[in-house]
Amino acid sequence: MTEDLSRTSALASRHTALGSGLEDWNGMGTAWTYNTDPNDEHDAVRERAGMFDMSPLKKVMVRGAEAQEVLDHLTTRDLSKLAPGKAAYLCVLTEQGGIADDAIVSNNGGNEWMIVHGSGDTMALLEASAESRDVEVQFTDDLHDLSVQGPAALEILNANADIDLADLAYFEHAPVTLFGHACRISRTGYSGERGYEIFADGSVITDIWDKLVAAGVMPCSFTALDKVRIEAGLLFYGYDMTEDNTPWEVGLGFTISKSKPDFRGKSAVLAALGSEKITNVCLDIDHSDMVEGGETLSLNGESVGLINSPSYSHRLGKSLALAHVQTGLTVGTTLSVKSEGLETTATIAANPIYDPEKSRTHS
Repeated sequence: MTEDLSRTSALASRHTALGSGLEDWNGMGTAWTYNTDPNDEHDAVRERAGMFDMSPLKKVMVRGAEAQEVLDHLTTRDLSKLAPGKAAYLCVLTEQGGIADDAIVSNNGGNEWMIVHGSGDTMALLEASAESRDVEVQFTDDLHDLSVQGPAALEILNANADIDLADLAYFEHAPVTLFGHACRISRTGYSGERGYEIFADGSVITDIWDKLVAAGVMPCSFTALDKVRIEAGLLFYGYDMTEDNTPWEVGLGFTISKSKPDFRGKSAVLAALGSEKITNVCLDIDHSDMVEGGETLSLNGESVGLINSPSYSHRLGKSLALAHVQTGLTVGTTLSVKSEGLETTATIAANPIYDPEKSRTHS
């Protein structure tokens, strides 16, 4: 099958009404900004509830007797341990052990699985893994992904759901009727807060959106998403990790099930353990605003790294960034930061800088 590259969210009219120009991400018009202040959106996620249209992520259903085997070959985690109703965050690797993408795989039961991925090569590699297997692979943009994040997310959703979402543990999911509409809700997100992703058809997602707005959930842009995910140390494929990086280098070694049977890139990634060239860190930058990204980092006059994902957190009063630096640099190390229009310093901070115990997502 071939993906349709002209991708449209059923929520596009809601985004344009809020001032979005529907900038492209992953082939779909995406709300990078609204008329609202992204700092207010940031506050909504941290203090009550905000929602993001994550439909630009690609949702792929994998069905059939060999669906698990296909996904086990594609991904780095042992899916035999993933019971129905459970999900797992994992990597998709190249044959050389580099990160081709990151994704979440969900076991829906009855030989049906869902993989949700971003802008990497998951689809092509999935089709290669599925070749000559008893499996159906279906990519569809009719299934939308609306992410409701924040401390009031459970209360707001539970008041309108037919099951008690408090029973869902972190990375669990279930079929739910929400505002009278059939959907699947997963206790996952990309914010550093307790949150839920609602997977629902395009025919009902706008009504769910409207009712959530009426319930006090604030629509949030991808600019705000960058703020919360950088605070929480969450990586964005193409910026904080690429095919040039192994999972060991960017803090994703926990996604590698070393003892599971063969998967794409297994021998190469296991051989690369201990040979890391870089590590991913959080920086606290001595600057009054967000830096541009791409700045060179140096120590004692020698280049040691590069800034990948910058942001300014008004809540922490800090200019932050995720960066790749050479291995061996420790928390507290001060680095020089330089670009054409900027010269300052940055300190390697504990990562994540927000809620380092991850109590808000996991409890």
